[in-house]
Amino acid sequence: MSGPAVLRESGHFFAFCLDTLRGLGRRPVQVREFVQQAWFISSVSILPAALVSIPFGAVIALQLGSLVRQLGAQSFTGAASVLAVVREAGPIVTALVIAGAGGSAICADLGSRKIREELDAMQVLGIDPIQRLVVPRVLASMLVAVLLNGLVSVVGVSGGYLFNVVMQGGTPGAYLASFQALGQLPDLLVGEVKALLFGAAAALIASYKGMTAKGGPKGVGDAVNQSVVLTFMALFALNFVVTAVYFQVVPQKGS
Repeated sequence: MSGPAVLRESGHFFAFCLDTLRGLGRRPVQVREFVQQAWFISSVSILPAALVSIPFGAVIALQLGSLVRQLGAQSFTGAASVLAVVREAGPIVTALVIAGAGGSAICADLGSRKIREELDAMQVLGIDPIQRLVVPRVLASMLVAVLLNGLVSVVGVSGGYLFNVVMQGGTPGAYLASFQALGQLPDLLVGEVKALLFGAAAALIASYKGMTAKGGPKGVGDAVNQSVVLTFMALFALNFVVTAVYFQVVPQKGS
């Protein structure tokens, strides 16, 4: 894709995001669609997220436990492991699962509606597809991402705790005490904010690629693949920005 085409596509996506933001305040509110989408996204995301978070927490605990043992700082294993899961791993796992499971389903659904000309029919009837279909999906993805991030954090921290105490011979008291010494409420809040932004980004990209799909069923499949790849790229870039702002704004304990 050439440079002008990339800029044109970026402009269209930005305008799509503005239209979605404007549709948040419009009436009527699509409560039924929102509930259905929230239930669907959560049903396809809860089990994969929980299963993925266990090895994530275990690997972080094992790697950090080995590193801090070499540095002679075993007492800080708990703080390092929990902060890594709550601030970074939890939102990332949540975003990847929602983008891969929920986002692909959103893109496929809207793409199939596009090639069947259902979206054009809605516009002919005076119904805004963005306000009717996209806004409930974006809100549902944001809500599920925030709730799922809490589940992933709990499961990941529990997995890291068990692996550190059982496999590495750590003491439960030191694990918890170090986190209490260095952890703070903004660490949890920034994780939830990340999950909220990641959920919105995943739903917006999936919805945009689905509503602009063309070329029949093959075009829908290509749009799903593109939405997942673009979402992953956007999530890591957004994660860097939010983390950099957080460390500049929030003073860290112990520093």
